Amino acid sequence: MTSKTRITPEEALAYHLEPKPGKYEITPTTPMATQRDLSLAYSPGVAVPVQAIADNPASAYDYTVKGNMVAVISNGTAILGMGNLGALASKPVMEGKAVLFKRFADVNAIDIELDSEDADDIIKAVAMMGPTFGGINLEDIKAPECFIIEQRLKEIMDIPVFHDDQHGTAVICAAGLINALELSGKKIGDVRIVLNGAGAAGIACLELLKSMGAKHDNCIMCDTKGVIYQGRVEGMNQWKSAHAANTPHRSLEQAMIGADVFLGVSAKGAVTPEMVSSMAENPVIFAMANPDPEITPEEAHAVRPDAIVATGRSDYPNQVNNVLGFPYLFRGALDIHARAINDEMKIACAHALAALAREDVPDEVAMAYGRKLSFGRDYIIPTPFDPRLIYVIPPAVAKAGMDTGVARRPIVDMNAYILNLKSRMDPTASILQGIHARAKQAQARMIFAEGDDPRVLRAAVAYQRAGLGKSIVVGRELDVMEKLNTAGLTDAHRELEIVNAATTPHLESYRDFLYKRLQREGHDRQDIHRLAARDRHVFAALMLAHGHGDGLVTGATRKSAHVLSLINHVFDAKATDGAVGVTALLHKGKIVLITDTLVHEWPEPDDLANIAIKAAGVARNLGLEPRVAFVSFSTFGYPVSERATKMHAAPKVLDAMNVDFEYEGEMTVDVALNPEIAANYPFNRLTGPANILVVPARHSASISVKLMQEMAGATVIGPILTGVPHPIQICTSSSTVNDILNMAVLAACKVG
Repeated sequence: MTSKTRITPEEALAYHLEPKPGKYEITPTTPMATQRDLSLAYSPGVAVPVQAIADNPASAYDYTVKGNMVAVISNGTAILGMGNLGALASKPVMEGKAVLFKRFADVNAIDIELDSEDADDIIKAVAMMGPTFGGINLEDIKAPECFIIEQRLKEIMDIPVFHDDQHGTAVICAAGLINALELSGKKIGDVRIVLNGAGAAGIACLELLKSMGAKHDNCIMCDTKGVIYQGRVEGMNQWKSAHAANTPHRSLEQAMIGADVFLGVSAKGAVTPEMVSSMAENPVIFAMANPDPEITPEEAHAVRPDAIVATGRSDYPNQVNNVLGFPYLFRGALDIHARAINDEMKIACAHALAALAREDVPDEVAMAYGRKLSFGRDYIIPTPFDPRLIYVIPPAVAKAGMDTGVARRPIVDMNAYILNLKSRMDPTASILQGIHARAKQAQARMIFAEGDDPRVLRAAVAYQRAGLGKSIVVGRELDVMEKLNTAGLTDAHRELEIVNAATTPHLESYRDFLYKRLQREGHDRQDIHRLAARDRHVFAALMLAHGHGDGLVTGATRKSAHVLSLINHVFDAKATDGAVGVTALLHKGKIVLITDTLVHEWPEPDDLANIAIKAAGVARNLGLEPRVAFVSFSTFGYPVSERATKMHAAPKVLDAMNVDFEYEGEMTVDVALNPEIAANYPFNRLTGPANILVVPARHSASISVKLMQEMAGATVIGPILTGVPHPIQICTSSSTVNDILNMAVLAACKVG
């Protein structure tokens, strides 16, 4: 959560409740339709792999999900910053961790909550689950039990055991420090490091840095009672004692004088500007307390402009985020069937992250964050949504594991492995994250035309509370208040700008504008008044036309074609004006744009070429390099059909236009999307599967989209209206709150 993002309890609960309780489900990866399928999946067919595993236990990695399955385990004794709330209360956090594994590294993960605070009980329970998993991720277990549990499990289990609260933070901290010291012109063996916070994360940070070359005598650890020094008795344990320093300093304030590096995993406000001021030249400050750092970057830079500052917050540069580490550490470890994740693998991860931050940042990453990113004081750690992480970090981890002898199955062809990792990337998630980041940068005033619909109101509230911009709702204030109250968003109306045609001072200028447009199209002044004052779609479009908002979202309560016809009273959004509707289908980590889903009923070859050009623009706006396929039931002229002639002719229109994107056709959908089938046509100009399908008619597009949505469960974004002079997005009547919010984000980013 950032300072610009506010999430209410109602929103958080709704997110975990809809569309189904929880955050993930399990689906089969093999056919389960026929009796033969069931016989192979269970009895009698399953007996064959059972015997194979009994004969050779290593083959479990070949015949089961073990090799790509991690257990996320907690007893809920240290949940986030909330403390000991118990095993059951920790389940939402562990589910969240499980889906992060899947989202970022395509690692399957199952959450397991153990109802015990006894370390021996937990050790025994986890150890007995070893045959099921390829790795164990311990989470939110309080100290000192977390140290005891992890160490003992490492000793008795032959799979990686990793307490992310310790080592996840340590790895990312180490990566950032490598680059911070390079920029400061200092070496890790020479610098004096002060760490505040002697819990699991703090101890792990110092241990990893010492294994990377930091000298014991140069490291001072502090807790709530001050410096941990040799001879101290109060509040000590064996893990703190290992880092007790031979120093005269007794307080954090004293320790900070002349320090090169401060690492904080403690509490808000633990560091004062005076402490920062006393540090050495070019100080490095990692204030990683969450949700609020020990000292903010603004406060630190006010007294020390030469400081390099990192925090745990996403709204500041240099975020120390565990998601940069644990998914990729496990990915690399699982892929070599590792027996453990050792220090060498963690150090390799840190060095790979540091090296990645020094490389040129791809345009799509810069676009997602709304600014140019380049190695320097404000960019020492890669961003969590850098698409290169999946194929840069795991190979480094895997190589370190192989070099140190913990790999059961070493990777023989590293280049092939990297290609395999690239295929695991989920472009859809990064695209959605990118447009949300751009929308937050744009801060657009978004007009939500249908303020009488609870879905629209919830989306409007979410848009504003997410820090994306200002929400303007068209509706009657009392009606809006009532519906928000019913939705559990009491007082949310105070945050929104509610606009009603009956009370706006702009109605007369709106009517004059509309009358000038429509007076020669059979509309008299009374017609104009009805349209401007009584139709919310027209009224909202007039607001946009007059600059009283930056974007418009509508269509959740009426058919798209009807809404488009109403908007045409205010804007030129017809086929003859160059308007096109593009719908994005997101399914199983793939994204395909279908066109035209809104405007053209039966496009001719020239229209199809224009549709392809507009769709290519949308694709690039989403961060995709366009590959257009003109699809039909025929492929490159066969079977011959008059209905397919225009799809054959459209590419020739583009040939004459010298466009700068790939296109080909006509072809069937399987040729367009399946590389193996496409290989039968070696003259095909597409270098990979198409990501834009231009279809023969609007009804074809509608059938395709709705079939994928209903039968395959595809996520639908659109139709995205492009080719109009203002950002207008039209939802469908079946849109969810999240769908409406996505359309608002597209409008804010001016995708289209």
